[in-house]
This record gives sequence, structure tokens and C-alpha cells, in this order.
Amino acid sequence: MGRRTVRRIGVITGGLALAIAAAALTLHQRYAGPGPLESETWIVVPKGAGLLEIGRKLAEGGVVADPWVFALGARITGVARVLKAGEYAFQPGISMAGAAALIASGRTVQRRLTIAEGLTTAEILALLAETEGVVGARPEPPGEGTLLPQTYFYSHGDTPAEIIQRMTRAMRETIAELWPNRAPNLPIVTPAEAVVLASIVEKETALADERPRIAAVFLNRLRRGMKLQADPTVVYAVTQGRAPLERPLSRADLELRSPYNTYLAPALPPGPIANPGRDAIAAVLRPAVTDELYFVADGNGGHAFARTLDEHNRNVARLRARERAARGEN
Repeated sequence: MGRRTVRRIGVITGGLALAIAAAALTLHQRYAGPGPLESETWIVVPKGAGLLEIGRKLAEGGVVADPWVFALGARITGVARVLKAGEYAFQPGISMAGAAALIASGRTVQRRLTIAEGLTTAEILALLAETEGVVGARPEPPGEGTLLPQTYFYSHGDTPAEIIQRMTRAMRETIAELWPNRAPNLPIVTPAEAVVLASIVEKETALADERPRIAAVFLNRLRRGMKLQADPTVVYAVTQGRAPLERPLSRADLELRSPYNTYLAPALPPGPIANPGRDAIAAVLRPAVTDELYFVADGNGGHAFARTLDEHNRNVARLRARERAARGEN
């Protein structure tokens, strides 16, 4: 091989090396440089998605400019081996390298689901079925009163069954914490009975400061062998917890033969009528100290309490007068 040939090969090799170096530099600059995203966006990386498929989803979402550059950069840097499925929040201007690192980190978006106190199990299952990002078949309905209402965090792709398991575990842990610190001489003897009464207290008032007092009224009635006469239990007897009763209770409702109708049935109903929150359970286990036996709505969002039937009847009369006045009647 002559010198000229060797020199020519050297020039070609050098040129290739320079071209490769330039291409590598360009790739690095595009992969590590700022991306086109202008505002935060959430994108779901599906389970089992290939590297190029992920790049295309990012490109569709405006996170990266070129899915091929993303895929090549992720493969060269080795991050492609540890990308994780899930929903991710991408910040404005994030680079391809930053996007790949985020997906590799597994720091998925944490969504919030707030379960209001006093919802029935059927209502909670219906809410889960409508919750964005929760996927999968509806599980077998858990027992009434077994789910703790509070705010739960979940990720896109979590199933209703997984979230129900968390709610059930939270209720068990709450009962286990509160039950040992209950007041002495309560007329309830099991945690299950506490949850039943707490569910009634929960449905009777939305005011936190009233819960211990209303719990005390019901406990006082239980001690005396009086019927609870709680309207929410009659509502449950009518609806079985499937949906709210969109009308006032009628006389026929109050005469409905059901173990949940506490106007007819003695003592506690056979099970909870809703899923009570922590505060309602605590109110039952640590009620107010009072000898009150009655309460009725006061027309202002709260309740008027009474120790005697005569006092209670006067409170009822004041409520009826206020209601007539509101309707413009004499």
C-alpha cells in the first residue's frame, strides 16, 4: 500500500471520526438541551411500552421534539433499561434527558381522592367508578361501616380493589387505636357496636362540636332502654344505602317494619348505616358528659337539646313556628 493510499485512508478515517464526534455532540445537545414544553403536562407511560412508543407519547404531549432522539439518547445513556410505567408530571422546558430520568425514577403523579364522612359503601363504590385514573372492575361490596372516610393518595392505574383495601385497613387501624381509650361504663360492648352508633351520629350532624353531645344523647337513651328514634336509620331502612332519599320521611316510612327502623326496633340497628369518620367514632367512645335525652334541629344548621320531653316538645314547637314563618304562614 502506497503512501498516498495510506494518507487517503487517514483522511477518510479522520473525517469519519470528526463526523461521528459532531453527530454525538449534536445528539447530546438535543438530548440534554431544553425541550419544547411550555406548560406542565401529565402523561401516562403504559405498562409494557417500548422505548420508541414512550418517545412518541412524549412527542405527542409536546415534551420532546423528536422521539427517535429520545429513544437513542435513553439507550446510549443506559436509562432505557429502568424506565417505569405510570403517570408523570413534566415541567416546562424539561430536556429529553430530564424526561427519561423522571420516568426512570418512578416518581409518578400522586392523585387525591377525598371520601366524605357518612357516605354509604354503595356511594363510595359509585364514586370510585367515576374517579379519573382508577381502572379495573368494581370489587365485591365490603361491609357497611368498614371503610374509613378521609383523603387517599393514588396513582393512575390503581384499581378500586386496591383503594378499598387501603380504606378497610385505615378503618381497622383507627378502631384499634381509639377503642382501648374509650370512656368507662359505656352501654356498648364491642368495637362493632361503636361503629354502628358512630354511623348514626355521623348522619345526624355535620357539626364537629355537636358529635360528642349527640353521641351522649344516644348513649343515655341506650342506658335507659329507650328507642333511639333516629331519622337516618329510617332513611337507611327505606334506601338500603343505595342512594340518598330525595324526599322528606313520611309517616309510612316511620312505620316501616325493618330492624333498621329505630322508631320501632329497640336498641341499635343490626349494622352501620354509613361509613363514619374518625371524629364520629371518637365522639361515641368519648362522649360529652350530659344527661340530655332529646335533640331536634334548631333551624340554623344545628340542634336544640333537651333533658325532658316537655323541654323537647317546646324546642319542636319553636322549630315548627320558624318553618311556618319561613314559608310566610301565620
